[in-house]
Amino acid sequence: MPRSARRSPKARRLVGSVAFSAVLAGTALTGPVAHAAGPQVTVDLGRTTGAVMHGANGTLYGLSDVGVPGDELVTPLHMTTVVQKPQGGAQHPNGDALTVKPAFDRAGGGDVYVYMQDDYVQWPYENLGLADYLSKVDRMVREVAARPDADDFVWVPFNEPNGNWYPGLGSSDSATYAAALRSFKSDWTTVYRKIRSIIPDARIAGPNETHYDARLMGDFYPWAKAAGVLPDITTWHELDPGSLSSFESTLAAYRALEASAGIPALPVSVNEYGNRRDQSVPGQMIQWMSMFERNKVYADQAYWNIAGNLNDNAVQTNIPNGTWWLLRWYAGLTGRTVQLTPPQSNTIDTVQGIASLDTGRKQAQVVLGGASGSVDTVIRHVPASFGKKVDVTVERTAWSGYEGAAAAPAVVSRTTATVAGDGSVTVPLTGLDAMSAYRITVNPAGSGTPAAASLPWSATYEAENAAITGGTVYSQGSRSNPYGFATSGTKDVGSLNQPTSKVAFTVDVPRSGVYDLDVFYGNQSGGPATHTLTVDGAPAGTLTYGSTLNWTYRAKASTPVTLTAGQHSLTLAKGTNEVTLDKVDLTAATARDAVYPATYADISGSPSYDYSASGVSGAGALVLDRGDKAAFDVYAPSDGYYTVHADYASTGDSTLSMDGATAVTLPATRGRVTDKALRLYLSAGNNRITAAPAGNSCLTLRDLRVTGAADTTGVTSYEAEDATLAGTADVSGNAWSSGGEYVGHIGLGAANTLTFQVKAPAAGRYVMNVRYANNEVAGSGNYNTNVVSRAADISVNGTTATVMFRNSYSWSNFWDLPVPVTLKAGVNTVTFANSSTYAPDIDKVSVAPLHG
Repeated sequence: MPRSARRSPKARRLVGSVAFSAVLAGTALTGPVAHAAGPQVTVDLGRTTGAVMHGANGTLYGLSDVGVPGDELVTPLHMTTVVQKPQGGAQHPNGDALTVKPAFDRAGGGDVYVYMQDDYVQWPYENLGLADYLSKVDRMVREVAARPDADDFVWVPFNEPNGNWYPGLGSSDSATYAAALRSFKSDWTTVYRKIRSIIPDARIAGPNETHYDARLMGDFYPWAKAAGVLPDITTWHELDPGSLSSFESTLAAYRALEASAGIPALPVSVNEYGNRRDQSVPGQMIQWMSMFERNKVYADQAYWNIAGNLNDNAVQTNIPNGTWWLLRWYAGLTGRTVQLTPPQSNTIDTVQGIASLDTGRKQAQVVLGGASGSVDTVIRHVPASFGKKVDVTVERTAWSGYEGAAAAPAVVSRTTATVAGDGSVTVPLTGLDAMSAYRITVNPAGSGTPAAASLPWSATYEAENAAITGGTVYSQGSRSNPYGFATSGTKDVGSLNQPTSKVAFTVDVPRSGVYDLDVFYGNQSGGPATHTLTVDGAPAGTLTYGSTLNWTYRAKASTPVTLTAGQHSLTLAKGTNEVTLDKVDLTAATARDAVYPATYADISGSPSYDYSASGVSGAGALVLDRGDKAAFDVYAPSDGYYTVHADYASTGDSTLSMDGATAVTLPATRGRVTDKALRLYLSAGNNRITAAPAGNSCLTLRDLRVTGAADTTGVTSYEAEDATLAGTADVSGNAWSSGGEYVGHIGLGAANTLTFQVKAPAAGRYVMNVRYANNEVAGSGNYNTNVVSRAADISVNGTTATVMFRNSYSWSNFWDLPVPVTLKAGVNTVTFANSSTYAPDIDKVSVAPLHG
């Protein structure tokens, strides 16, 4: 729940002003202006529409194992619902409800929906008779009944009944339909009563069809009420692009049905939504999320590909893609939603959005996207408490592919605006990218001038528009092909499997210098692959592509290139194995600080917000007293030490914590604002850094800033082949591993172990990065791959913890997983084992203290 802001006299004294200047580069968005023109998104802060629900951030099989995905990605999303299978269910090799529950609870999670029929192995579900199913129902419900958290579970007795055991529900023949309906009603009653006989107040959800079927719902709900078997939560699926235009009318029809049947309004959960062309694409997902939030229903992203990656938004265990940041924005909306009117309501692939106002924080947010071009965002009825001047920040999160790591959203514009006499501010957005989403944040302006946004030059070049030799252009996901995978421009270039295959991009850069080349690709080879990269015909090097889930599952490969001003030909030619090319992004390589405003952070306790000084970010300051905490989500492109600046003032000591341990102490400043530079170890991906005052001190924090590139000085690495092997553990060669060797066959017996002797200069908390490979699968369904996470029991000086290692798509695809460990000064014994199954293959471990 949002908390009222408070500001003590002591806190006011701590906030000073900062002078800051920056060069404004060419940006896609401009600052607020007095009048709007063209298409408009209108946000009325004076018309609230209810508490922020966060209902659309649910996931179906987005969680697969303890720690997969990692807490660093799950906790910030504040998920209200997850949908999982019953414990031990055979439909998938992982995603068991009771297994993932502890991690979900750690993240502050809400309800766990159990797809009860996922106890079966086949899809569609094998029908072995109702007696067989009832025995399964009895077992799975009793497993939960005695638990203290039994109320957290919601039971879904039938999943897509019209496509599984009762296909006649979709028949146009009245007799066939009637027979199927009788059968479904009878079985629903029997299973419903079985669940309630074990847990009398169990929450039961249904009917859970593939889509909203007015005929079935009209027949089912009045009957269910009369029979005393009414669902507690109404569920159905919305998987077609047409849902973006029809959902509101569908929901209205359902509410009318409830009213006519005398049924009080039930919670609605669309527990599968979206399709492949939507997932991983911020500009697509914001359309769905805004629709569900506006209508205050719960919704879970559909499971199309693999479990354990947040429905295609977790690149690796702790590494986010572009849509993860959209989900993080959504989770960061606080207070109450307000009315947002898009240029076109209920229209597929147009600009849509969500807006919120938190009067305690004095913060308004607008999250939007879904189309290219330009749109003016007119924010009306800005509260008088914001003052006559406001700071406006615009950020963008771009599509990075399913498996392309995405840095924290770029700040496109920071401006200070005068609120018009009618209480409005207009933010013109130009050059919108349809695959991106944008966030506008408005808060009171204080003294000082925020740093101007400075975006580097960047351009995109589609592979299908390049010069192609020995390749074929293919069409992928689109509105007419929603089951196809998301692809830039809906086309890519594949079949690059001839010795002469190549794609030549003609690029034009504005000035001489170093540019970052990001290649969006899919790798269908089952292992790493390469292309030869040439610039204007001259050899420039080899570009390596990691394995991907499949050839249309987009990832990014990056490399720097040095170019002179003007036109060039960049050619990617076939090397080893086969790769599909989607597009390349070329961006000027410039040093940029990543700024994380404290007033945007997740909070606990009752901190207050102070906008007397704008600060670098224009977002003011967060004031933390005893018991208050603020959690920042800080991105690192690679493992290593970074300079993290804390812009703060404190009456006493305060702390920054990572991985559950104090990383550094911020000393008292006697109330003076201080820029403290810290050397912290950040793992590739998201790092959750928590700030808190110690004792009775008061911490005023403006932001955290990350500067510089990763530095590995102080990191110690240990090759697995040099460690102590026992039992079946053995050394094998692999050209893609560090040093060309790794250790496999660890586990499947308590004696089969790998042991490192790790030296630590001092006792304390360390990050141990484990470089591993795992490509175990357990069969494949019709539309998803049943990847398996492998477990390693990691013992540090005799204290053991089980760590799950997500599938890396190839035994030659080595990933890094950060594992927090507590070490003693001197030599530490670290052992990898698993008595029951195989652990992952281990390449090496690297050890670093949190604070360098």
